[in-house]
Amino acid sequence: MAKTSGLGDNLYIAGFNASGDIQQLGAIGGGPALLNRTGIDKSANVRVGGLLDGRFEMTTFFESDPVNGATHEKLAALPRTDVLMTYCRGTGLGDPAASLVGKQVGYDPQRGDDGMITFTVSAQANGYGIEWGRQLTAGVRTDTEATDGTGIDTTASADFGGQAYLQVFAFDGTDATVKIQDSADNATFTDVAGLAFTEITAGPASERIAIANTDTIRRYVRVITETTGGFTELAFAVNFIKNDIEGVTF
Repeated sequence: MAKTSGLGDNLYIAGFNASGDIQQLGAIGGGPALLNRTGIDKSANVRVGGLLDGRFEMTTFFESDPVNGATHEKLAALPRTDVLMTYCRGTGLGDPAASLVGKQVGYDPQRGDDGMITFTVSAQANGYGIEWGRQLTAGVRTDTEATDGTGIDTTASADFGGQAYLQVFAFDGTDATVKIQDSADNATFTDVAGLAFTEITAGPASERIAIANTDTIRRYVRVITETTGGFTELAFAVNFIKNDIEGVTF
């Protein structure tokens, strides 16, 4: 695989595309805490994985729109509830993405002597660690009717379940449901039980769903939209995490 730069990345915050107002991402990290289990009979440290964690840190520009809401209005609210964030490394179908359910911490401004004003924001994981997956939409996807997406190849079937994150940026219509399907041959797809998001009737919105870590997900995966009452616009993005090791639980 060729090396790439960080050009063309996206960042979504609770159904809001903040990409154009982000100057830089200082940290996207996490993983298990390291627990020291070194016995006195060892000559080097022995460690095992502990609790999972995660964090996003970013620097934003000041962009305000009191009527329609912009990055300032979204972040300045400093919500006490969980915020779903997704970072997209590129915006191609199947490109890597990292998602986090976290608490927003801080919205601190810095004004340089050249007049530049930026804000420092971080999000600390709550309940789940940071989760790296692959994009089932090419960045933001806009459907105007029920649509079957294109499948991505995850190399092989796995029996360790998975998780998925949905960001809904805009919706116009009666209802829509976003579902994840899998296939053994990239031709015949069926719904993955438990991987259908809550019915959408308004936007913006965001949601994380998961299935058991013993469930099977076949090699090819795609995202589809369905409706009963119809819609004319659904702008959304999906990050899908297919667990490739045993024992991932949340």
